[in-house]
Amino acid sequence: MKIAIKKDQLVAYIIVALGGVIMLAPFYFMFIFSSHSNSGILSIPPPIFFGEFLVENFKTLIDFLPYFWHNISLSLYVAIAVTFLNLLFCSLAGYAFAMFDFKGKNFLFVGIMATMLLPPFLGMIPTAMIMSQIGWMNDSKALIVPAACGAMGIFMMRQFIVSSIPKELVEAARMDGCKEFKIYYRIIVPLITPAFGTLGLITFIGTWNNFMGPLVVMNDMKMFTVPLALRALQGTGQVPWGAVAVGAAIAVLPLLFLFVLASRRLIDGLTAGAVKG
Repeated sequence: MKIAIKKDQLVAYIIVALGGVIMLAPFYFMFIFSSHSNSGILSIPPPIFFGEFLVENFKTLIDFLPYFWHNISLSLYVAIAVTFLNLLFCSLAGYAFAMFDFKGKNFLFVGIMATMLLPPFLGMIPTAMIMSQIGWMNDSKALIVPAACGAMGIFMMRQFIVSSIPKELVEAARMDGCKEFKIYYRIIVPLITPAFGTLGLITFIGTWNNFMGPLVVMNDMKMFTVPLALRALQGTGQVPWGAVAVGAAIAVLPLLFLFVLASRRLIDGLTAGAVKG
């Protein structure tokens, strides 16, 4: 019986290891390709060790994308702003849906959840028209304001609060004369930090990797976010794949750093609300 358990564990470890290798392979080759020339990248079999063209590829990247560092800083600013606003507004909405009883609450919640069924590209043309009318084209506000609160974040916060925070705790605070915003700040916020970590990580990564949003409202290269700037690099005739790999490697570093810092918080947020009690 013990031998069978060990074999099962070995099989599980092998499966997990193979899955990890498959998931990490694109990142590995991205860093490898950033140090090779086009001919080396397109060769068969592809290179598996670092080459000598890293500096040359970086110079090519800067030559083709003179605003690359501004694109990076803009992406960082937009991602941080959208993440902060989502954490604030989604947690407030989740608190309201979880702890308040008001007329039409269920209908409103269902309506918000129904927006998750709509494909994002359906809003591209209306968004572009609205941003053009109010003069926000080529402005970071056009990326921040429409993404300031999402249905998924509201749902996540509402479910986490319902499953993790007893209603009696909030009612007791109200009986003691505590105002609603003080209850939110002093009681709710400290108890939903795992959900904050999860939603913050998901929102930051999604905003950082967003391509369609900037494509609709940005037409000045200086105001491109990183995904749009790297895509513009691929439209320069013969694609300098080494430079594209360098740009992608630089762009993915903040995400890897953030994920390493917040991975435990992400797991806690995904599992804490799974069982009520």
